[in-house]
Amino acid sequence: MNKLLKSYFYWTYPRGCFHYDVMVTLILLFIFVTPHLWNYGDRPSNAAGPPHPIQVIGDGGRGLIITVQAADVDLDLNTTASPQAVKKALHRAIEPVTGDAVFVTRWETVQDAQGNLSWKVWARR
Repeated sequence: MNKLLKSYFYWTYPRGCFHYDVMVTLILLFIFVTPHLWNYGDRPSNAAGPPHPIQVIGDGGRGLIITVQAADVDLDLNTTASPQAVKKALHRAIEPVTGDAVFVTRWETVQDAQGNLSWKVWARR
């Protein structure tokens, strides 16, 4: 029995023999059966994405420039908020696209041709 287990562990059987087929079958069973038996925690996120598209472009190797609709940011443009509050709200708005490993460096509000307000955010990884 010890010799049999060693030969299975070191994969010494030639292709096409019975023991080779048993090893391949065990590997395939492991691949296809274990996701139904164990929870690996690889489910899609339940967090809803932003309702409007977010534009992300590179900043010439310095970081990212992200354009997000003002309606997607939990911040009222008519009231004055502290820079920390603005930074935090912008980070929450871009997090579904960029992940939480980005740092917001600066931002400004912009208006497109249709008159919609947006935030232009510069961020780094």
